[in-house]
Amino acid sequence: MFFMRQPLETFQIQAALIGLDGWTLDNGKLLKFYVFIDFKAALVFINQLGEVAEKLNHHPEILNSWNKVTLRLSTHDAGNQVTEKDLTLARAIQSLAVS
Repeated sequence: MFFMRQPLETFQIQAALIGLDGWTLDNGKLLKFYVFIDFKAALVFINQLGEVAEKLNHHPEILNSWNKVTLRLSTHDAGNQVTEKDLTLARAIQSLAVS
């Protein structure tokens, strides 16, 4: 049986973002920018993030440009909308990083 995650309402997302430093809602996805000292530090973060994403079985959109990492989170099986699964991943990412 295929289970579709329940998309959150905008007010629910906005309330959750209060506890997530630097995360915003952008075009229906959670968005966060990180800036690191150099490319190597950005890659270390991406690798740590990859381990967390695998454990949660939820994988973000990642863009890396030298020392900058951009993350976008949405849930594919909820029509690429934000669900609690995205908020859980954002919280886990927040615990990893120092931007």
